Amino acid sequence: MEKITSFTINHEKLEPGVYVSRKDPVGGTLVTTFDLRFTSPNEEPVMNTAEVHAIEHLAATFLRNHPDFGPKTLYFGPMGCRTGFYLLLIGDYSSWDILPLMKELWTFVRDFEGAIPGAAPRDCGNYLDMNLPMAKYLAARYLREVLENIGEERLVYPE
Repeated sequence: MEKITSFTINHEKLEPGVYVSRKDPVGGTLVTTFDLRFTSPNEEPVMNTAEVHAIEHLAATFLRNHPDFGPKTLYFGPMGCRTGFYLLLIGDYSSWDILPLMKELWTFVRDFEGAIPGAAPRDCGNYLDMNLPMAKYLAARYLREVLENIGEERLVYPE
């Protein structure tokens, strides 16, 4: 079997950033998959499921309610390795194109107060596995260490 695209990325050189993972034609349009990498693979500890789950609920809710990107959001969810998230958008986008959206999204998560949307037994199959304080910490770190002064090296996959 051939490796899938995400297994061909050099994870030994990959740093936290916003990367275009792939672009796939679907019908008459493109779907752009983004790799929102939060930790350096195989160097830093991975994120725990509780904060990943809280981020997933908050980010998916934010994105699907966004006035511009809501109708274009197909999916937001965690990577199995727990080093980041995937975002699938309808359209042909670059990493630069979504930087304003990323800053909005992670500011929303960082500043969120109250009950996490969908964190109830009726709405979620594992509603108790949530860690809002750690989700907020990770969002603040991503904003500060990655998005605030991001350069090309964190927008294009390393060779």
